[in-house]
Amino acid sequence: MYGFSIFMNKDLDEKTYSYIDKMANQGFKGIFTSMHIPEDEVSLYKKRLMDLGKRAKENHLKLMVDISANALEKAGFSINRLKELKDLGVTGLRMDYHISNETIAKVSQELTVSLNASTITPKDIDELKEHKANFSKLEAWHNYYPRRETGLSREGFLKKNEFLKNHSFQVMAFIPGDDFLRHPLYQGLPTLEEHRFKHPLACLLDMESMNVEHIYVGDGGLKDYTLKQIKGYFQENVLSVRASQTTTSFSYVLGQHENRQDDARDIIRSAQARFKEIPEIIPENTSERSRGSITIDNCDYGRYMGEIQIVKNDLAADEKVNVVGKIIAEDRPLITFIGSGQKFKIEKEKNND
Repeated sequence: MYGFSIFMNKDLDEKTYSYIDKMANQGFKGIFTSMHIPEDEVSLYKKRLMDLGKRAKENHLKLMVDISANALEKAGFSINRLKELKDLGVTGLRMDYHISNETIAKVSQELTVSLNASTITPKDIDELKEHKANFSKLEAWHNYYPRRETGLSREGFLKKNEFLKNHSFQVMAFIPGDDFLRHPLYQGLPTLEEHRFKHPLACLLDMESMNVEHIYVGDGGLKDYTLKQIKGYFQENVLSVRASQTTTSFSYVLGQHENRQDDARDIIRSAQARFKEIPEIIPENTSERSRGSITIDNCDYGRYMGEIQIVKNDLAADEKVNVVGKIIAEDRPLITFIGSGQKFKIEKEKNND
């Protein structure tokens, strides 16, 4: 499942409501929010949660609320009155080690409970079983890490997830957004440090490759084109990339393609490109081919003339291959995920993307 974050440090306004509606329409299914409440804003958070829950219900979105030990009580709610929260639209609570396993087990009979993936121990699991927790309602959620250099390593992440999955937990992790980054650091909110400042869709695809069941955008927003790329992947299984033009033949590569089933090591090969009717391609800009270069085989390649490729690994110049464009740096991480049979679309870079 895919989700996104809404922070309640200010009242929900029309811009926030519009963002929620847009994300729901693009295929996102859940909202994450936090109830770690400053002392002077208790009443404000209660109203904000009510407003957020109402909008979540209207869009058929799940709503996971991160709580501290006394956050609910501060806002006038209670773990002992879960129906009140459910009526608001809350579908789950994220609970940490300050809350007893007995309480967690009790809540799991009525709501989804997400536990801190990094701190779950075999002892916790034994205690949850002892208190008859509903394990079908328990999920393991990793944190996001606002400060640079503090995100998890891939190795540690995979090792922990193996432990969690062996105990039947579904795993959730955060990917960074690329708009409205979270204050005060504005350095993204990823789970994995290597994802910080990377393209959100590339991070999402990477999480999928590691069999993470629930993937949420940590930051408060996505750029319009990023959201368009994600929608294309969700709804049509197409990966769109933007490219800059190098030669006049660039127009031939624009549009939708499909990588060949026999996925090459060094290049992505458009399966249908050279079978299209195109004018003779004369040698032009037969330069070195760095990662992200878009090429067309010229007439010196005989029957291969017109083959369109995207370069995955740096290659030497070839007098039979024209370099006609290049995937922009921001979208280049997506190249990794254009595998066997994957549909992809090349679009011309626009200055306002």
